[in-house]
Amino acid sequence: MPQFRPKYITFDCYGTLTNFQMAESAQAIYGEQLDADRMKQFIKNFAAYRLDEILGDWKPYNEVLHNAVERTCRKNGVSFHADDARAIYEHVPTWGPHADVPAGLAKVAKEIPLVILSNAMDEQIMSNVEKLVAPFHAVYTAQQANAYKPRFRAFEYMFDMLGCGPDDILHCSSSFRYDLMSAHDLGIRNKVWVNRGHEPANPYYKYTEIPDISGLPAVVGL
Repeated sequence: MPQFRPKYITFDCYGTLTNFQMAESAQAIYGEQLDADRMKQFIKNFAAYRLDEILGDWKPYNEVLHNAVERTCRKNGVSFHADDARAIYEHVPTWGPHADVPAGLAKVAKEIPLVILSNAMDEQIMSNVEKLVAPFHAVYTAQQANAYKPRFRAFEYMFDMLGCGPDDILHCSSSFRYDLMSAHDLGIRNKVWVNRGHEPANPYYKYTEIPDISGLPAVVGL
């Protein structure tokens, strides 16, 4: 991608900036009940059910996790306890950034406003954002948008709030399924894939690849 100075750099938060630890949370609760192969399958199913739970009408994320954990337990023959799902939900605000994030963000924040669009609840997100140690122009949540990514409605809410369109932003994410596929379909031409290793490359979606946020300043000529 040629160097582009956007009006805003927009980010996915969990996984891209914040070290996403849903698998570790599941491991801590169910690891003693399952051998390594079954635990790996449990984590894979858990990720799939979380995605499935957010594709319809918006509901609070604690309900998303409750349902996803319950469905995963059922599929894997594990006893479900509501307190376990709640414990995973309550652990989310404790997650901190990937090590490369604070310095990379600080450099670009001096020149371009930063924005987060996250599949989070308002009560969760600011604890994670504070740990990023960077100034953000705005932080938008699925709760505010009344929709989770990858639904277009979440991105459209962000455009409306910023008063801008797809051509005005550079969107950064480590996920195709949650962010970059929808961004492509909505006409966001300037995209960055942060390759955290949890999804394979997919050049069809036309992005600039960086290994971590330390590579972001160069994308915008800083």
